[in-house]
Amino acid sequence: MKNLKANEMSLINKEEVISILKQCYDPEIPIDLWNLGLIYDIKIINNNIDIIMSLTTPGCTMGQYMADDIKSKLEQIKNIKNVTVEVVFDPPWQPEMMTNEGRQKLGFAPTENKEKEKKDWE
Repeated sequence: MKNLKANEMSLINKEEVISILKQCYDPEIPIDLWNLGLIYDIKIINNNIDIIMSLTTPGCTMGQYMADDIKSKLEQIKNIKNVTVEVVFDPPWQPEMMTNEGRQKLGFAPTENKEKEKKDWE
């Protein structure tokens, strides 16, 4: 039983992943990828992390740079086995996908229940 509990303790959780994502930025917009609303999904299975993200526009040339930045930062966490980052364009990103923190940094008014919506799937 001790080994099982030790393994459970070493598993990464979504909050840790989100904390790292908040350190990854779109080089053209001074807001982290999480608050910009570019992260669509995070799956963690046995310390393998799969992230689905989008870009602000399909023509953005920085997509691979951002995906590589996410991957390299997450791979620095102890016990991470594999990280994959998939860039998708469906649904297309819209400014409404930003968190209130992201909206405020860009000068948009916050929306009601935005933070609750973002946390519902976490």
